[in-house]
Amino acid sequence: MRAWVRSSPGTHIWLVVIAITSIVIELSSQDLGHYLLHRNSSNIHELTKHPAQSLFTSAFWIEDPSSFLLYLVLFELVHAPVERWIGTVRWLIAVAAAHVAATLVSQEVVLWSIQNHEVPKRMAHVVDIGVSYGLAASAGLLVYRLPRPWRWLYLACVVAFFGMPLLTGGTFTDIGHGVALAIGLACWPLTRAKSVASNGRAVHSG
Repeated sequence: MRAWVRSSPGTHIWLVVIAITSIVIELSSQDLGHYLLHRNSSNIHELTKHPAQSLFTSAFWIEDPSSFLLYLVLFELVHAPVERWIGTVRWLIAVAAAHVAATLVSQEVVLWSIQNHEVPKRMAHVVDIGVSYGLAASAGLLVYRLPRPWRWLYLACVVAFFGMPLLTGGTFTDIGHGVALAIGLACWPLTRAKSVASNGRAVHSG
């Protein structure tokens, strides 16, 4: 267990922070919890006032603390294997890029919808937090870890999972998931660099 945790430190530090913020929400009054979730959201309002801060802090909160165990399982199944495989730095680059890009694209969609009177103005203050964009990116990266033909089956399942909501009138969050998955898939060079480095070490050792 200790070796597994040490092999994917970023994943487990992230989990610890989410556990702490989830406990804070669980123990807070309804009003305080509402304030914390909105204050740490990466919605239009917060992005306008505190762009860097909101993009960073929104990745460490989940709206429903009772879902923490589900995220624990997903982190161990998705993030941890990818981080162990390509290394913490490369994994973090991919996940951070996906989180930021997916957030900005999805909130741009919300802004466009507000300006075109398709959604109410209060959507500028919607709670937009969580770790799902990062998970979508790692799910995309995981495609390249699997051997053929399982790789193609897994890819089809992942694309269907994140793509079907977009075909059935998905929300801005669903759009963000699609963007994050695409970025994860586009980060193939990060996995290739790791493979080349590993092969080089093996030849040198021989």
